[in-house]
Amino acid sequence: MTSPTRSKISRRDFLKLGSTLAAASFAAACSADQTPTATQPQIEPPVPQVIPPQAPAVTAPLAVIALNRMSFGPRPEDFDAFNALGATDEERLRAYVNQQLNPDSIDDSEFETRYTAAAFETLHKSHEQLYADHIASNPYDSNDDTYWDWYSKPTYELVDATLLRAVYSRKQLTEVLADFWHNHFNIFFWQDDGVPLLVSYNRDVLRKHMLGNFRQMLEAVAQHPSMLYYLNQNNSSDAGPNENFARELFELHTLGAENYLGVRDPNSVEKDANGLAVGYVDNDVYEAARCLTGWRIDDDLGDWEDGVEKTGNFIYYKSWHDRFNKLVLGRYIPADQEDLKDGRDVLDLLASHPGTARHIARKLARRFISDSPSDAVVQAAADTFLAYKDAPDQLKRVVETILLSPEFSQTFGAKIKRPLEAVISTMRALNTDFTKIPSGVSWMLGLMGQALFERRPPDGYPDVKEVWANSMSILYRWNFAVGITENWLDDEQGHVIRTDVYSQTPADLRTAEGLADFWINRILNRAMSESDRAAIIAVMAQEYGTQEQLPDDHVQYVLPAMVEVIIMSPDFQWK
Repeated sequence: MTSPTRSKISRRDFLKLGSTLAAASFAAACSADQTPTATQPQIEPPVPQVIPPQAPAVTAPLAVIALNRMSFGPRPEDFDAFNALGATDEERLRAYVNQQLNPDSIDDSEFETRYTAAAFETLHKSHEQLYADHIASNPYDSNDDTYWDWYSKPTYELVDATLLRAVYSRKQLTEVLADFWHNHFNIFFWQDDGVPLLVSYNRDVLRKHMLGNFRQMLEAVAQHPSMLYYLNQNNSSDAGPNENFARELFELHTLGAENYLGVRDPNSVEKDANGLAVGYVDNDVYEAARCLTGWRIDDDLGDWEDGVEKTGNFIYYKSWHDRFNKLVLGRYIPADQEDLKDGRDVLDLLASHPGTARHIARKLARRFISDSPSDAVVQAAADTFLAYKDAPDQLKRVVETILLSPEFSQTFGAKIKRPLEAVISTMRALNTDFTKIPSGVSWMLGLMGQALFERRPPDGYPDVKEVWANSMSILYRWNFAVGITENWLDDEQGHVIRTDVYSQTPADLRTAEGLADFWINRILNRAMSESDRAAIIAVMAQEYGTQEQLPDDHVQYVLPAMVEVIIMSPDFQWK
């Protein structure tokens, strides 16, 4: 029973308190230049003022580092499973990296059961079936909403399946890499005529090659209709070469802006020991665009082009190809080569360039270690990239080099979770249960700024904390934490999502301190600072003493809010 002398705080007020604590702490922790304080609303009893910590300079337990950066966040049982992999940290990390880099060896039956139950209608279709069923022979009237529903259904199902995999698959590194490579070879899924084909782009290009050979992946990307539509390569001919794809091929996909030398005479560019230009200039982009003319899609829906059908596959349209000589990265490409060779020569030059090796290595190290990875780890990964440039498992070896580097094990808190990572890690930490995810989750990802597959520019979603540590993104993270913990996200289509923190709490824990410590350890697997821990306890205790036995109705009522504050603490957002 509540003492008559106590003033019970309203649910609205303690939710306000929790959001103030979490948002203020998170925003401050993401700032490298200041350490502000967050003054709490005065309640009875008062909650101590919290001084948010900066991102920690010391490392967290290795299990925390590995499971937060090689996955979309740990599920509760993952810590014990990781620690059982060996007697030392080095043994455990090597075993976990080996396991995750060999995904076919992992029992993924829980995910597969849920995937089967979700009963997706279109994701099993081949590329040709997707094109025929949803584009070339869509059975519905184009003026009817059902036409657009059927047209876009494969990609909406891909979004749902991607979120399902991210939450439940034990092949977590696979899911992290699938997200990485989509952002690297970004496609906005509503672009032009190929929306349903994103399914095959994700499955047959990115997932197929992400632990394989970069050169093979690069050509698969360059020939996939999703990319050809997105960057206007489908209409690039000798009569008017379109440089959009060639530009992003250099600037984003391979050499990167770090190797752009501006508007210069290509003959003035320094050469390396192999006679290759050390970087690229605008003229290289123009010449590469000429090399790629005629790379297009077999998509003659209007029945007016000779030699073009309606398969939706890549074709080399020779009559559109610029047959004359070119100069790319200091290499002469002669006229009248065999079909496709001009373009393949460009891909060969780019895939084997030391600048490409460093660019890819830096982006992967940025994803797995810190926003500013050391030159040492970048160069080590780049050396692996070049040493195994012809190997079928080249990219697997590059990722392994990064994950087994000293920097990986010794760095923590140098990144924050992007919205997708925050959403998925929340559901994984809380054992959230769903089969087909409600549409509100994707909607909230959009409000946070990271709707899945919906980055319009070709550069992909940024991977540095400054982009995501803004008040709007943080506010919607808080709203999501509340919605998912308190089960407010079911949708009108009957898709149900449930989180039950009460049933996951030991029945013998009924003090604010005990409940706070259990859930802090359960979610973070490490201690919080004393000031942050005290704030969490205060949210749980409200008008009770911190070591007082709490009534069960109070625990049921307040526990979700306490968990929400832990989820929005800086400790949960760092990785």
